[in-house]
Amino acid sequence: MPGDYDQLLDATIQHLEELKGRGVRHVAVAPETLAALAKPVSQPAAIGAPNSGSAQTKFPRRAETVLGAPQPMAEQETLLALPGETFPGQSPPLDPQAKAAAFAALRERALACVKCPHLASSRKNVVFGVGSIDAQLMFVGEAPGADEDEQGEPFVGKAGQLLTKIIQAMGLQRADVYIGNILKCRPDTPGQSAGNRKPTSDEMATCIPYLHEQIDLIRPRVIVALGATAVEGLLGKTLGITKLRGTWKTYRGTPLMPTYHPAYLLRNQAMSEKRKVWEDMLQVMEKLEMPISQKQRNYFLKA
Repeated sequence: MPGDYDQLLDATIQHLEELKGRGVRHVAVAPETLAALAKPVSQPAAIGAPNSGSAQTKFPRRAETVLGAPQPMAEQETLLALPGETFPGQSPPLDPQAKAAAFAALRERALACVKCPHLASSRKNVVFGVGSIDAQLMFVGEAPGADEDEQGEPFVGKAGQLLTKIIQAMGLQRADVYIGNILKCRPDTPGQSAGNRKPTSDEMATCIPYLHEQIDLIRPRVIVALGATAVEGLLGKTLGITKLRGTWKTYRGTPLMPTYHPAYLLRNQAMSEKRKVWEDMLQVMEKLEMPISQKQRNYFLKA
C-alpha cells in the first residue's frame, strides 16, 4: 500500500491537474510549504497499539500522523493543504463556539431552502446531516430516500442500517462520524409511490454548496464517498465507481476514499463484494491510524 508521502504527492498532482483543467495557470505556494518539501522524507515511525476505550484510541492525534516523527500542527496543515491556501471558499478554522454557531446557521439556511421548487414542494423534510461536527471521518452519500425524507435524517433505511453496521465494525458509532448527502432533499418521483432516482446535474450543482460548507466547517481527516453520484458531486465527472473504489483521491486537500454505496451491497450480497468495501474501510482505518484487530482484518474472507 502506498505510503503517506506517495499518497500526498498523488493527491497534489491530481489537484493541480484539476486546477489546470479549469484554466488556472499560476498557484501560490507558501514559503513554509516549499521548505517542508525540500526536507528529506523520513521513514514512517512504528505506531504502538493505542489504549482502548477513549476518543484518542479511535482517532489518534493528527500531530502524530504525517511522515514519521511528530510535526507541529501548523506544518502538517500546510502539507495537507498543498498547494498553499488556495482552495476557493475555504476559511480558517473556527474556535469551537464559533464553529457550532456557524453550523447551526448553515443548518437553518438549508432547512429553509427552496432553490429547487419541485423538490421543496414534494419533500417532507430537509435531510441536513447527522453526527459530530468535530468528526475526523465523514461519509457522503447521494440523496435522501423515502425513509430519510420521512425522518429527516440521512441513511436510516435499509442501506443506512447497513452503513451503521459498517461503522460499528470499524469500532465506531454513528455519533463519532458525520453523515451527509450531495442532495438535502429527496429527488421527486412524480407518478411513483416508491423508488428513488439519481439527482440531476442541476440539482447537485444547486445543493452541493451546503455540503461544501459542512465539510469546510467539520474539516474531517478522511471523507468516504459512497457510490458514483457522491464521487461525481465532490470530484466532478470521473471514471465509474468500479474503477475508482479502493483508490485514494483528494477533495481540496482531504483524502477521499470512493467505495460502493451500501445499497449496492443490498442488491449484490456476494462475499467478494462485501470484502471489497471492507478493504476500503481498512484503508480508511489505517489512514486515521485506528487500531485494527486480526479479526477485523479477516472480515468477509472465505474460510
